[in-house]
Amino acid sequence: MIKQADLKLISALRKNARESLTTISRNSRIPISTLFDRLKQQEGSIIMKHTTLLDFAKLGYNCRANLLLGVEREQRDKLISYLKAHPAINNLFKINNGFDLMAEVVFNNVKELEEFYEEMEKTFKINEKKTFYVIDDIKREAFMFG
Repeated sequence: MIKQADLKLISALRKNARESLTTISRNSRIPISTLFDRLKQQEGSIIMKHTTLLDFAKLGYNCRANLLLGVEREQRDKLISYLKAHPAINNLFKINNGFDLMAEVVFNNVKELEEFYEEMEKTFKINEKKTFYVIDDIKREAFMFG
């Protein structure tokens, strides 16, 4: 079972990963040395990676979509390798209920997404695909904010 101090630390980092341990210590009333030890202990296990959330549209990437893909079983591993290496793939998940994979993609425009699909379908036998365009972020990465 995870300790309360760990939950407070993780919650604070989820709110703002750049917050200093001194500030987190002051707000949580947990000694800074304890927070430091807990952080080092959790990195690589519970804390997989420190990252930054971006506003892709402000960077010129105006096409975000979630793709659901169903592929032949024999090609699944090759498709996963292809998608993992593709620079437009932001997130990739193995899923169920008639599909094999869900990919969050980021492109400059819809034309680039369509070209991506064409290239992928030349190489892989895609049985089924669905595209869901992301119109706006309503809530993102907010679990365990405290």
